[in-house]
Order: sequence, then C-alpha cells, then structure tokens
Amino acid sequence: QVQLVESGGGLVQPGGSLRLSCAASGIIFSVNAMGWYRQAPGKQRELVALITSGSNTNYADSVKGRFTISRDNAKNTVYLQMNSLKPEDTAVYYCYATIVNHSGTRGYWGQGTQVTVSS
Repeated sequence: QVQLVESGGGLVQPGGSLRLSCAASGIIFSVNAMGWYRQAPGKQRELVALITSGSNTNYADSVKGRFTISRDNAKNTVYLQMNSLKPEDTAVYYCYATIVNHSGTRGYWGQGTQVTVSS
C-alpha cells in the first residue's frame, strides 16, 4: 500500500503565504514525477505545478512567479511554497505522485488539503 499524506493548508489573507507538504509512504522502489493539482468549487481539477525526478519543473501560467515546487527525494516528499496568494487560489489542493513498486508503475493521489484565501 502507498499513501500520500498532505499537510499545510489553511486560511490566509490575500498577499499571504502558505507551504504545502506531501509525503509518500509504503512500499516504494522509486518516485518519478510529483505534483500538485487543485480543484475549486464548480471547476475541473487543474495542474498547478509538476516536478520530475530530475527536478525539472512546470507551472500553470496562473501561478508562475508566485509558487515554487520542490522535492526531497530522500524523504519522498514534495513541497509547494505559495506566495502572494490571491482569492482565486482558493481550492482543494491535491498531491500526485507516480510511484514504482512491486505492483508496477502507477499514479497515486493524496486526500486533498483546503486552501482558502480571504480577508
């Protein structure tokens, strides 16, 4: 069994910052790409940021220059530093990871963490 456990969500004022963390645990041989998605009420889930095993990154245009994704391979953990937050960043944020283990290679999702940007 593989689990992705997220932390760090909450309520923040516009212009503020939050840092999300997501740790993968269980039977893991290696972790390929890791990323963050978000889903706002009434909208489809969208990619926020992605980081490969070689630390190449990709960001949604809406968060470029404000969010930074990083990872700690020794801890199988991915982070999302979110600065200059806007009300439109309000959503449930989901961690995603492509994991290799004895069952093969497949994607896993975290349970989601709520981020609310409001004054």
